[in-house]
Amino acid sequence: MNDTKLHLVFGGRVKNPQTLKFTDLENLDIVGMFPDYASAEKAWRVAAQRTVDDAEMKYVVVHLHKLLQPEG
Repeated sequence: MNDTKLHLVFGGRVKNPQTLKFTDLENLDIVGMFPDYASAEKAWRVAAQRTVDDAEMKYVVVHLHKLLQPEG
């Protein structure tokens, strides 16, 4: 059995930093896919830190394993 739980890290411009409404879907920054939350969180922190002074940039971690297997 494979214990990999895929996570996607990406970011982009948002209208409101309190939401996930990305304004320019063609220019999202796809950081990458990661086999576990710890490595995804590390990549997210690096990407978010690069744009910490830009309130309109937001990075997120998406738990792809939950979308692929909602019960898991």
